[in-house]
Amino acid sequence: MDRPLERKPLRADAARNVDKIITAARQCFRELGPEVPLQTIATTAGVGPATLFRNFADKEQLVLAALSRQLRLHVDPVVAEALAGMDAAVGLMKVIDAVVQVASEDANLLGAVAGRRGLLVGITGGLIESMAELLERGQGQGSLRRDITIEDMIRLVAMLIGAVDTMEPGSRAWERPVALLEDAIRTEKPQRPLPAQTPIPGMTF
Repeated sequence: MDRPLERKPLRADAARNVDKIITAARQCFRELGPEVPLQTIATTAGVGPATLFRNFADKEQLVLAALSRQLRLHVDPVVAEALAGMDAAVGLMKVIDAVVQVASEDANLLGAVAGRRGLLVGITGGLIESMAELLERGQGQGSLRRDITIEDMIRLVAMLIGAVDTMEPGSRAWERPVALLEDAIRTEKPQRPLPAQTPIPGMTF
């Protein structure tokens, strides 16, 4: 799906530098947190600051490019498969799984653009359109509640992404709340047990 961050084709060496910078950014954000300096990212990528700033004007652009790549690699193929499939409800849940898994694995990237709704919409517009299509199909097939709107779905997925902060980064703890969301939007509750509960890091009850 098209995204505003997609660029004109680069020379091979320039494309390699961009790839190294984005890969280093994911590593640094994951290991050092959302406040990691751009100089650290450039050093980790093995490029000079000038090369980094030639491709990304600021941290915001770099973060969005990294998120856009993760969506392109891990969500877009799932979306294409879902749109080509016969069961729209199953497809929609697979897309949600893929989105929340990316959010879990790259929680610090999301943290770096937290609260900047317009920026995130810029790289998720096509995804939202696909979810709307799957929702409408599923409602027509009778498997998804007819009183659910795409606005509801956007808010529910945003809640799931926000809940990633209560989980160990990269864990599968998101599977349980995603299953609860499926229970809520299906016309009939799926006949399967909920995934196992996981503790919230740093909290005891």
